Amino acid sequence: MGRVTERRKVLRIRDSVVSSRPDTLVAEEPLEIRLNGKPLAITMRTPGDDFALAAGFLVSEGVLAEGSDLQNIVYCAGATVDGSNTYNVVDVRTAPGVTIPDITLERNVYTTSSCGLCGKASLDAVRTTTRWPIADTPPLRVAPELLAVLPDRLRESQRVFDRTGGLHAAALFSEDGELLDVREDVGRHNAVDKLVGRALRDSGLPLSRAILLVSGRASFELAQKAVMAGIPMLAAVSAPSSLAVDLAAETGLTLVGFLRGSSMNVYAGEDRIALRTAAARG
Repeated sequence: MGRVTERRKVLRIRDSVVSSRPDTLVAEEPLEIRLNGKPLAITMRTPGDDFALAAGFLVSEGVLAEGSDLQNIVYCAGATVDGSNTYNVVDVRTAPGVTIPDITLERNVYTTSSCGLCGKASLDAVRTTTRWPIADTPPLRVAPELLAVLPDRLRESQRVFDRTGGLHAAALFSEDGELLDVREDVGRHNAVDKLVGRALRDSGLPLSRAILLVSGRASFELAQKAVMAGIPMLAAVSAPSSLAVDLAAETGLTLVGFLRGSSMNVYAGEDRIALRTAAARG
């Protein structure tokens, strides 16, 4: 799949000097996800890791939780009127016996992204639907000093961002700060789905010892995806939404926002932050 970036001619103006040049842009195309042959959802994404994206999306929907739940994923041939394959439609086939929850094209309310449609019912839905409740065995503890270096490590691994400046990123780190995986996409939620989907296909769920770091803000949807994958800690370089904080408190997720250098805010789950002194809590 060589469609991650595209070239477009632009008019460049620098200090009143006008020139024409090609520019590299991140590609954005729709991906239709079908479940057992039936259309389920459409997301705008950067092409690449489409199977992982679809699998991760279905983890967040409560359809998949283990690699054995997945039979296969294929691109749909003849996705257009003329019969050509656009590689923009995937069909996810679940293994025999997998129970499919009641999901529709509108998707369950609790998976909607920071749109104001959520509430107490949304929080309850995530808490009761996840098959990987967040638990610490043994307890996970992460020092602020370790969290402080993670954004730079994420930035260093953003290869496509360096060429376009137009991508979000999500990364999984170990509790020791080792970069486990990183994905980029025009949609922050898609980048997380790609991480979770890859973990599912590698039989790596739940991600109970991992730290999820996202560029930008932490929405309810990103917190929900972390909880559904069993991830105990979500960190973002920008602000969380109020509902993301509520969900973190409800489920036991550690939520860190405004992670910039040595500064950060811990909005929930502060017991996983290894502070040097008790006085620091004040």
